[in-house]
Amino acid sequence: MNKFFTMLKTELKLSFRGMDMVIFALCMPVVVAVILGVIYGNKAAAPGAEYTLSGIPLLEQQVRREISNSFLEQSFGALSTIAICAGGVMGLPLLISDYRQKKILKRYKVTPTSPAFLLAVWVAIYAIYSLLSLILVFGTLSLFFGCRFSGSFGIFLLTYILVMLSMFSIGLMVGGVAPDTKTASVIASILYFPMLIFSGATLPYEVMPASLQKAADILPLTQGIKLLKASSLGLPIESVWMPIVIMLAFMVICGGIAIRFFKWE
Repeated sequence: MNKFFTMLKTELKLSFRGMDMVIFALCMPVVVAVILGVIYGNKAAAPGAEYTLSGIPLLEQQVRREISNSFLEQSFGALSTIAICAGGVMGLPLLISDYRQKKILKRYKVTPTSPAFLLAVWVAIYAIYSLLSLILVFGTLSLFFGCRFSGSFGIFLLTYILVMLSMFSIGLMVGGVAPDTKTASVIASILYFPMLIFSGATLPYEVMPASLQKAADILPLTQGIKLLKASSLGLPIESVWMPIVIMLAFMVICGGIAIRFFKWE
């Protein structure tokens, strides 16, 4: 355990010095949250909707119930995945392939360190970024735009961890089997940018045309965002069994491939 935390501390310091994850995992989600808050702050979420975008319920909504689900409250789950996407789909593959190309992994090969141990350390680093981003996004939406959390925080956190591990497993697989940094970068970019834009993480899923929503449903992160929205808004769990199965399948299959076919050099 001491070995794990020692390596985690060292790798975390190196990551902070690089500033890439600080910008894309910590700063970017907050900026997107502020932009959405400014744009949709006082407008209805959709024509005829029974909730507002700023968290202030409409008159008829006030008569029927006190708690409303605002557009930004619906977007909270999606915004919280920006850091997951940045770390899992882009950060992990580039980190692993870079270490391989610099022969750092080759040096680890002659030590008792296993691939699973190294991957666990890197997953922990990006999990820290993701959780910090989650806190920052929620704090921003809560303090400046009056958003409230309607669901169970415990269920949401468990769901968040499931989505995080599922997305990280994709990055581990790409980084673990990619022959070089260039290949890992190309594959990571092909996965990262479509999921960042079309899964609902930055561009709200609700404002997309129906045809684009159907295309976005193919992306694994879209399924993860559906899970997070359901848990944050307190929606019935029966409606999200399929996304749960999909996330678990990605986690098991991609994680297994990453460990089984991990390349040291």
